[in-house]
Amino acid sequence: MRDKEELESLIELTFEETRVLGSLIEKELTTPEYYPMSLNGLVNACNQKNNRLPKSNLDEDQVSKVIEELRIKRLVHRVDLVGSRVPKFQHNAEKELDLIKAERALLAELLNRGPQTAGELNNRASRMFPFDGISDVDETLQELMEREPSLVANMDPAPGQKEKRWFHRLAPPPVIEEMNDGVSFYVPGPDKRIDQVEEMTKEFIELKDEVEALRYQLREISDDFKNFRKQFE
Repeated sequence: MRDKEELESLIELTFEETRVLGSLIEKELTTPEYYPMSLNGLVNACNQKNNRLPKSNLDEDQVSKVIEELRIKRLVHRVDLVGSRVPKFQHNAEKELDLIKAERALLAELLNRGPQTAGELNNRASRMFPFDGISDVDETLQELMEREPSLVANMDPAPGQKEKRWFHRLAPPPVIEEMNDGVSFYVPGPDKRIDQVEEMTKEFIELKDEVEALRYQLREISDDFKNFRKQFE
């Protein structure tokens, strides 16, 4: 398990990384006979039509790149099984995030489906862990929220609902879009790396302009110096 400082830097995953990690955790708990997973199996798991919001259409190259990023973050590692020519992959969330089985089940649902109420999580995560009702789910979520740093947080209820919704904090907070008919859906939060690239681009342009201004000033100083020397020739 990592210390607090290391974990703080860990909770900055992209949407694609959360989808791959969520799929690995889900399959570990629901179909252990097919786990660890091959690249092809993991691609299919990420893109399956049920239990995924928003839906994705990742290809093998994209998933391979995500796996490498998650391997760097020590959340996924490769497994070479005896007698198998195909490399397999498994998550390392149990150790790196210090998660027991009940916590992994809830986190997998939040990673794969986005914000949900405790009641929805109780119904959907029961295929991965036999929770003892909504109160058990609430208690587990509360423990995850009270950790330092917290791995989950809650938001306002959806229109027409009374229950607060929970979301994971392994990525930027999700954006909830409310439709006119009262139906809500979520889109992943903006990738902070995009903002960082834009900021770096802005700084680069400013630095380039500053260098150009200095070069112009240097040419003027050089010309003035040449004129000054001519007075003594």
